[in-house]
Amino acid sequence: MVSKTYSTSTESLTVSATAGGASGSVLYTVPNNYDATIDMLFISNNNTASKKVYVQFYHKDNTTYYFLVKAHSLAGNAAYNVLESSHMHLHAGDKIVVYGETTNVFEATISVKQFYNPSRT
Repeated sequence: MVSKTYSTSTESLTVSATAGGASGSVLYTVPNNYDATIDMLFISNNNTASKKVYVQFYHKDNTTYYFLVKAHSLAGNAAYNVLESSHMHLHAGDKIVVYGETTNVFEATISVKQFYNPSRT
């Protein structure tokens, strides 16, 4: 049974990867025995020029990476709210991966609610 109480986690990183999939910068991984709901997923471009950013969701159940954002051109010194007002539900082992066309230009921040679920491994 999934717990109705939750803990929160906010993670940030400077995106160093320029390729996706297993080579991407892992922003967040849902811990074992947890489900998670993404409340916020923000990307900022700390360069003065427009650059392309990519955000992928890794689904552990079928070991596949899916694009949430593909080659999104983000203006210099701008930020982008990937999910806008939507939420996304993840399970143990699922990941959010980010990469850019240039290394160390983007910063990514995610805020999640984590729900204990002993049936998730």
